[in-house]
Amino acid sequence: MSFLDTLKDKFSRKDDKAIYLSGFRKSKDSFGNALNEMKLKYKGVNDAFLEQLTIVLLEADVGIELADMICEKLLKTSKEYVNVTFHWAMNFLIRTMKEIYEETEDAPIRYNENGPTVIFLEGVNGSGKTTTCAKLAKMYMDQGKTVAFVAADTFRAGAIDQLAEWGERLNVPTVKGRENGDPSAAIVDGCRYAKENGIDILLCDTAGRLQNKQGLMQELSKMNRVAGKEIPGAPHNTWLVLDATTGQNGLSQAEIFHEATDLTGIILTKMDGTAKGGIIISIKHRLHLPVYFIGLGEKPEDLRPFDLDSYLYSISEDLQEHVG
Repeated sequence: MSFLDTLKDKFSRKDDKAIYLSGFRKSKDSFGNALNEMKLKYKGVNDAFLEQLTIVLLEADVGIELADMICEKLLKTSKEYVNVTFHWAMNFLIRTMKEIYEETEDAPIRYNENGPTVIFLEGVNGSGKTTTCAKLAKMYMDQGKTVAFVAADTFRAGAIDQLAEWGERLNVPTVKGRENGDPSAAIVDGCRYAKENGIDILLCDTAGRLQNKQGLMQELSKMNRVAGKEIPGAPHNTWLVLDATTGQNGLSQAEIFHEATDLTGIILTKMDGTAKGGIIISIKHRLHLPVYFIGLGEKPEDLRPFDLDSYLYSISEDLQEHVG
């Protein structure tokens, strides 16, 4: 059984097949179709084939460094065989993408066994951070956990009210920061509320400003310190919310946040709105951070735990129908 056949077999047993296929439709249509067209134009792994493959990978937002690495591996390995088929090359490509993601093992999400689990959500304006906060709340509530919000993005106009509105809709209590006030004060109030009320998951909507990196570092560092004083080990998770449609620009944002704070994972929103699905591999390779959740639609249930095999199958589904 080929690698692509194995992926298909694993995917067929998943419960959320339809959400993944729908959410990655644009990426699949772009990536899979472009690769299928190569089957008709090229024979073997030659310079022309590798040049076109590089273009396809760049259009999928894998990034130039990774695109070159994949093509070099493909060329080197292909020389070990007398005849190299398109089917073999495509299996090698998708398997290599999996291997690149798995070079760094994903750390599991940390949960506090002795009190509230504090989760910081960070990200620039427009990344979908506040909406993601609401979707995470719904997910945890469906698991039977109690949830509270902290509206600590105090400098973005309307951010506090937006999160409070979600709190009312979901019946989730919201601890509000003061507009243009110190976000760390909101974190302290939120941690105390969580302890006093036996909250399982405290979701903190935090800083989104990149204009002044030094200021961002100081702000986030202070929030980390005050959370740790109130609840040992807090924040237990610090997740960066990235808009997948921004591609490599989003990766640059991630690097700045990663320098400023101890990120533990990534949430990619708006995956259904982009054809650049390769950004997931690029993020993992550059930052060595796990992608924990991906946004594949507007509904709360469309925020899915990231599954590498489901992702790889979803972007290569059409390819698998033609490589045989």
